[in-house]
Parts: sequence; structure tokens; C-alpha cells
Amino acid sequence: GDVQQHRVRTRRAKLALGLFEHPYGDPDRARAEADSPARAVLAREAAEKAIVLLRNDRNTLPLGRSVRSVAIIGDDATEARLGGYSVQAASVSILDGVRQMVGTTTTVRFAPGPGRLSREYVPVPESNLSADSAGVVVAGLRGDYWDNPRLAGEPRLTRRDRDLNFGWTLSSPGRGIPFDWYSVRWTGTLLVPRSGVRRIGVEGNDGWRLWLDGKLLIDNWQKSSYRAKLAPVTLAPGSRHDIRIEFFESTGNARVKLVWDAGVKDDWRAAIDSAVRLARASDVAVVVAGPEEGEFRDRSTLALPGHQEQLIEAVAATGKPTVVVLIGGSAVTGGRWLDRVGAVIDAWYPGEQGGAAVANLLFGRANPAGRLPITFPMRDGQLPLTYNHKPTGRGDDYTDGTGMALFPFGHGLSYT
Repeated sequence: GDVQQHRVRTRRAKLALGLFEHPYGDPDRARAEADSPARAVLAREAAEKAIVLLRNDRNTLPLGRSVRSVAIIGDDATEARLGGYSVQAASVSILDGVRQMVGTTTTVRFAPGPGRLSREYVPVPESNLSADSAGVVVAGLRGDYWDNPRLAGEPRLTRRDRDLNFGWTLSSPGRGIPFDWYSVRWTGTLLVPRSGVRRIGVEGNDGWRLWLDGKLLIDNWQKSSYRAKLAPVTLAPGSRHDIRIEFFESTGNARVKLVWDAGVKDDWRAAIDSAVRLARASDVAVVVAGPEEGEFRDRSTLALPGHQEQLIEAVAATGKPTVVVLIGGSAVTGGRWLDRVGAVIDAWYPGEQGGAAVANLLFGRANPAGRLPITFPMRDGQLPLTYNHKPTGRGDDYTDGTGMALFPFGHGLSYT
């Protein structure tokens, strides 16, 4: 069938490449070719031809010779992400690309901004958990597992769990525990770090209860969807507390995490303020932003994650010409920030010479040539949007919006 034909085609290609006679390549030769100057030029040209100019109001781009100072803002300006399943090569970041291009003629300032993700709490680490095991104190918690969702009878399984950060989908927690039909009680001691703790709780689905020093802090003993519940507490640095968490699962995927706000700083506003000061002191601001993507990192919204949209709005509110460079492999909705900036470039994951390519496009040494291979919707609820949709008897619009795309398949501007 189709599978057999695919195998034949694949083996025919391997035969033509000589892979049966010489199945292994020369790693030294491969490394030398990959690091050659010609490959670097090719990588830069490929990035320049792939990057899409989505918007360019009032001829914001290309940046002219009159620009004497540029504010580069955002973690993605320095991280040089290559995308999933890519080996991290010696890559040129956007910040380095701009600095190499302008040399000493233009002042380049950098601010990291608030980052792509905004953490309000984190899982409690193993180093802050301990339990008694046969008279010996060990790291982690004691976990008693029942083969029913009611904590009824004697535990079927008892073990030491290094921390409480579990996700059970296609399997049960352990031998003798039925899939989708169990309950757990974790007990031990909580050690508070030097930063202290102001909130502690559980993130997960299904039902759970949390006790601290014998006091019931959170009672969510009911089948419920995924959520996080944290209780306000005042736990002094270095203090120890008895902790108990109970959890049950009766159907579906199971998630359960013990979380707190230890060491998490609510400094995103300060990071935005720092970026705004930098923008005010510069002729132009370039904000580099993007989503978190990868295997097991799907998004439930196409908006920029974390506080990146607030960052863009705040920088644009300075009145300085603002350019947004998007890094990522999928569509992004514009929200309120799109109409407040001068230009938007989608650089995707531009590769090891991506920073040089973006710099060339920003300063007009290359003309944007990329065109969208996907459609950008105005809102998540418009999906799926179909390229070249044929008229039918139904309306395409919504009661609260249009059926038109934000940027359609094939869209892309240039400087000409």
C-alpha cells in the first residue's frame, strides 16, 4: 500500500545518495563545511529572504542615517533561538547584529524587558521537602497511594517522591494502582527558604486538599478542571512546617503540583519601566518579542505571552518610532499594540545568522522579500481561516467582528 510505496521511495533516494555503501559521514568534514564562511553567507541570505515585513506605517523602516541611538528591547534580542530540534550553533543575536552593523556611529542600548513568561509561583523543589523514612530523614515527601479515589482502606503503594510535580496521562502512578482510579496522600516537612513564603497552594486538576501545621488551608475535594489555588501565608525564612496534601483522580488526565511564590519577584513592571526609560533616551526603539513554542508547549491563545504586549504598548507610548520584531514559528494576534507601533517584522526563527539578517533589513541593506506561508487571524476565535475561501450561503462575519484575516496568506511588504 502507501506505506510500502513510501519505503521504496525512501530507499531509492538513500541508494542514489550512496548511503548503503557509505552510511556514515565524516564529522570533521561536516563541521568544517558547516562553519565555513560561505555557509554563513548562505544562512544570512536565506534569513533575509524569509523574513516578512508585515507592517510599515509612515515609512518607519528602513532606519536612516539620522538615527544616532537605538534601544533594543527584549530577551529574544540576545537569545538567538533557533527553534525546536535544532542544535544551538554559534549564532549571531539581533543585538550583536545591530551593533556590528552600526559600529561606533550609532549608540545601541539594551534592556531585557519582562521576558516571555510571567511566573507568579513555582513548584516547591526537592531541597525544601523532607520526610521520615524508617527513622531516617530523607529529601522529598512520603507518598501513600490507594487503588480507589477515596483514600479508603490500606494504601496499595508507599514510596518516597522527590517532589510533588506529577502529570499522569496514559499510565497510573505506579504498580498496582488502577489507571484513572486512585488517590494519594503526601506527608512531610516543608523548609522555608531565605526569601520567605507569602503564598502556597496546588496547581492541577481533579480534587485536592492542603494542610499546613495541621490547619486545612485549601479544600478543593471535588472533580474540577485545571486550576491553581494558592492561600496567603506568612512563613518566616528558615522555618519548618508539617505539610499534607491529598489528591484524587477518577477519570481523564491527572496533573498535580505543590507550588509557592518563594523567590518569585513581581518585577515585570520595573522591567517595563527600565525599557521605557531606554526608549525615551533613544531615537528609535526595537522591541523583539515572541511566543514560547516547542513539543509539549502548545498555546491556548495567539496573543504574545507574559507581559510582552504591555511592554510594546508602554514603549510605543513614549512617542518614539517603535519597531516590533517577532520571533517564533506561528501566528500572533496584534491586540491593541499593533496600531500603536510603526513597523512589524516577522523574523520566524531566522537561524545562526539571523541577527545579521534582521540588522540588514532594519537599516535597509536588504529589501524584505518574505511572504506569509500562513494566515494571521485578528482573534483566536476566527480559526480556522481558509486561504482563497469560496463564497457559500453562510456569512463569514461574526456578531463581534469580521471574518477577514489580520494578515492573509501570501502577505508581505517591501521597501519598494
